[in-house]
Amino acid sequence: MQDITKSIDACAAYYGDDAIAVKQYLLDGQNRALELPNRGALKFDDNGDVHSDILEAYSKSGFYIFEGALRKEELKDLESDLASMRDNFPTEMGASTDSQGRPALGADTTGFTLQWAKPLSDPLGGTQIANGRHQVKLFEPKPKSDAPSATPVYLGGSLQFSEACLVTYAHPGLLKLAETINGDDFVPFHEGLFIKDAGLGAAVSWHQDGDTHWENPNFDEDIHGFNFMAQIYGSTAVNGVWVLPGTHKLGRIDIVELVKQAGTERLPEAVPIICNPGDVVINNRQLVHGSFANTGFETRVTVNFGFHRRSSVLNVYGAGIHAEAITFDDEFIRHRSRLIGLAIQARRQRFPDESPFRYVPDETTENNPVWDRQSMASLKDYNLMDLSI
Repeated sequence: MQDITKSIDACAAYYGDDAIAVKQYLLDGQNRALELPNRGALKFDDNGDVHSDILEAYSKSGFYIFEGALRKEELKDLESDLASMRDNFPTEMGASTDSQGRPALGADTTGFTLQWAKPLSDPLGGTQIANGRHQVKLFEPKPKSDAPSATPVYLGGSLQFSEACLVTYAHPGLLKLAETINGDDFVPFHEGLFIKDAGLGAAVSWHQDGDTHWENPNFDEDIHGFNFMAQIYGSTAVNGVWVLPGTHKLGRIDIVELVKQAGTERLPEAVPIICNPGDVVINNRQLVHGSFANTGFETRVTVNFGFHRRSSVLNVYGAGIHAEAITFDDEFIRHRSRLIGLAIQARRQRFPDESPFRYVPDETTENNPVWDRQSMASLKDYNLMDLSI
């Protein structure tokens, strides 16, 4: 675990008279997080199934940290691709070219790609954006005088820009876990990169993901799916996601009332997700979670990719957050799910020593995906078909 003592002190200083309370909150949350029995290697039993201890701990808390899940080469690939992508970011929000005058990343796409925000702001909190799921606005520290007017916070549709992200998407152990939780006909959700630069990263107000199934008579803890969150640089109490363990089982929660009862936006039972580089988190989308503005000295970049049960999306009218709100029929789902097979083939080429994951829908439909260098072009705007519920 990184020593973030200086970042905790720097973060607390932004809160003025609340500085001592904020520092204690960060330290206490960090300690509680490290005491939870929901971290360790991604392990399997003698039958090759995900170990029951992991499934039980995930079900209880709503998240689990797989330590060292990414190969060292894999992490380096992600770092390299991230550097290349950032080098091709627009010079500023709304610009069409990068610093070298080239067409900027995503400039020729129409899907949900690079999103920006004012440094240290909470752009979603208390608004009707994303169907109003971010019910309260978090504290917005004043950025330093030399801060840019806007900072990148999220890159959607990341698989079209990064082969390394595509390879990680097909991690056989993680896909086995997706199959275990969502069934062997599991389907994609959405992919992206969360960017919380040191001293600039925006807050994401407390919220629960998911819009479609809160009133479903078959509602349960997994009906809105989950996200994998692979950490490139690690995650701390200052720059990381905070969660309220167990809330994924409780249905839709009145977060305004939670904050009112607590008397503060710093919810007392919340814990931060503490990770090292190369760790991967599984995070239930129904869990109350959020992150404070990154006033510390460590940058966090999270490689995000999620999966659903097929039954959660088939013939369901989408939420319209990550892509257009339409009804997801069988053909739509099949076409969006083709990326799983393509990613498996890309990973097979990158890591031929691994046993690749077998995606059952591709076998039953006799789909035979082929991956080559030209295949990246076919992914352009693939995220217009994200299965957002």
